[in-house]
Amino acid sequence: MKTLQKPSSNASHTGPAARPNASAQANYDTIDLIEDLPVAIYICDKEGRITFFNHAAAQLWGREPEIGKELWCGSWKIYNTDGTLLALDECPMSITLKEGFALKGKEVIVERPDGVRINVLPHPKPIFDADGNIVGAVNMLIDITEKRSNEQYLKELSHSLEAKVAERTLTLKKSEERYHKMIDEVQEYAILLLDINGNILNWNKGAQRIKGYTEKEIIGKNFRIFYLPEDREAGVPEKLIKQATEKGKAALEGWRLRKNGEQFWGSIVITALHDEQGNIIGFSKVTRDLTAMKKANDQKIQYAKELEFRNKELEQFAFIASHDLQEPLRKIKTFAILSQKSYPNEELAKSYIDKISSAATRMSGLIKDVLAYSQLTYFDEVFKPTDLNAVLDNVLTDFELLIQERHATITNTPLPAINGIPFQLEQLFGNLISNSIKFSNDDPLIEISSEIIINGEVKKHPLLNPAMRYLKITYTDNGIGFEPKYADQVFKLFQRLNSIEYGNGIGLALCKKIVENHNGQITATSELNKGTTFTIFLPL
Repeated sequence: MKTLQKPSSNASHTGPAARPNASAQANYDTIDLIEDLPVAIYICDKEGRITFFNHAAAQLWGREPEIGKELWCGSWKIYNTDGTLLALDECPMSITLKEGFALKGKEVIVERPDGVRINVLPHPKPIFDADGNIVGAVNMLIDITEKRSNEQYLKELSHSLEAKVAERTLTLKKSEERYHKMIDEVQEYAILLLDINGNILNWNKGAQRIKGYTEKEIIGKNFRIFYLPEDREAGVPEKLIKQATEKGKAALEGWRLRKNGEQFWGSIVITALHDEQGNIIGFSKVTRDLTAMKKANDQKIQYAKELEFRNKELEQFAFIASHDLQEPLRKIKTFAILSQKSYPNEELAKSYIDKISSAATRMSGLIKDVLAYSQLTYFDEVFKPTDLNAVLDNVLTDFELLIQERHATITNTPLPAINGIPFQLEQLFGNLISNSIKFSNDDPLIEISSEIIINGEVKKHPLLNPAMRYLKITYTDNGIGFEPKYADQVFKLFQRLNSIEYGNGIGLALCKKIVENHNGQITATSELNKGTTFTIFLPL
C-alpha cells in the first residue's frame, strides 16, 4: 500500500543516525496513528489527487489506488443512494475542495471491484496552509452498511407488519360484519346487548319479530320494559342482572310482554361481558319465544290432570253401581211385593205400580248420567249452573220409602244455585242422607242449612282460598255419632271406628271426593251417641 513518506532529516551526521526534528517526528507519529485507526481515512492534494490512505480505507474500497494519480477517492464506482451513478467531480471530496468547507451528511454508495456495495457516510474537511489557502483535504469514510441494512430490515419488517395488520384488520372487519349480519338475521332468537345498567344497546331482527319493537323504538330503553308489572315490582330484572354479575350467567323462563301488550313465554339467558382486566362492561341477552311449547306442555298437564280425574271417577262408578243405585232398586222390589199383596184393590195396586215406574225411571236416569259422565272429556262439559234445591228434591224422592220406614224428619233452609256437577252433587246429598238414616236410632232427625261466607270467615279455614266466596252447607243429624278422634278417618274407605261397625265407608269417601272435585272442603264433628255435623264448603 502506498502512503505518505515518513519524515526524514537532510543533515549529515557521523555515527548513529541522527534523530529527526520535532516537527517531522510529530508528523511521523500522526501518520502511524492514522495508519492504525479502524476507520477509513484518506488525504488528497488541492487538485484532488490521493496522497495518503490508511489500511482501513483500502479494505473499504477493496483496492489500493495509485498515490498521486487517482482523483477524489479510491472507490471503484460511486453511486447516489437512489442507485444512480455519481460523477467524480460530484463526490463529497470534490465539492469540499471546490467550495472550501467541510461537507456532512451526504451519504453515498461505494462499489468495490468484486461488486460488493457499501453504504458510506463521508466526512471531507479542507486543509489550509498558514496563509489560509487550500492545500488539500482529508476525508473520513464511515461504513454504515450494517446500519442501513438494519434500517432496511426494520423498514421491510414494518411494511410487512403493517400489511399483516391491515390484512388482519380487514379479516376481522369482514368477520365482525359477518358476525353482526348473522346476529341481525337470526329470526328465532332475540339477541340484545345491554350496558351495565340493563339499557339496550343493539337489537336484531329476531328481537323485533319476538318483542314487536323496531330498533329505533327500543334502543336506549331498559330491558325491564319486557316484564310483567308484578315482575317489575318484585325486581325480577334487577335480580337477573345481579345474578349474571355475581355468577357470570342468569337464566329464567316466564311470561313476558310484547309491544302490543300480548304475553309470550320467553326463555332468557343473560351473560356478563368482561374486558381484558376482568371488569364487567355489559351483558348479552338471548330470548327464545317458547309460547307454543309452553301451551303444548300446559295442555299435556291439563290432559294428565283430567285423565287422573277420570280414573278417580271410574273408581267411584263401581261403588255407585253397588251402592247408590240400590235404593231405587229396593223401592222397585218393595212396591212390586206390595202391589201383589194389594190385589184385588186396583186403586192401591195402581199407586204401587206408579211408584215402581217412578223408581225405575229414576234408576234409569242415574245409569244414563253415570254413562254420560264417564264419556265426558273436559271439565267445562261437566260443570254447569245447578240448583241445589232441585238436587235435594231428587234425593228426597229417591229415599221417600226409606224415610217413611224409618220415620225420618228432614228439614232445610232454601239453598242457592252454584256452578257444579249435578250428578255428583246428588251423590253428595244422597250419601249424607243415607248415612244419617242408616246410622241412627229411632226417628232420625236431619237438618240442612246454608250461608255464604267471605273474607275473615274464609281465612279461618287454611285449605280455602281467602280471595273467593264460598257456600257453607251445614248438615246435622241425631245419629249414633263417633268419637272425635275419628273425625278424619270417617272419610276413608273400609274404616272400622272403635267397636262400632259403621259400614264400609264408601258413602262418605265418595262425599269427600265429590267435594274435592268441586275445589271445596268437607269436615265432620261428632260425639258418641250425640249425632254428627258435616260442614261442606263449595266455591261460588
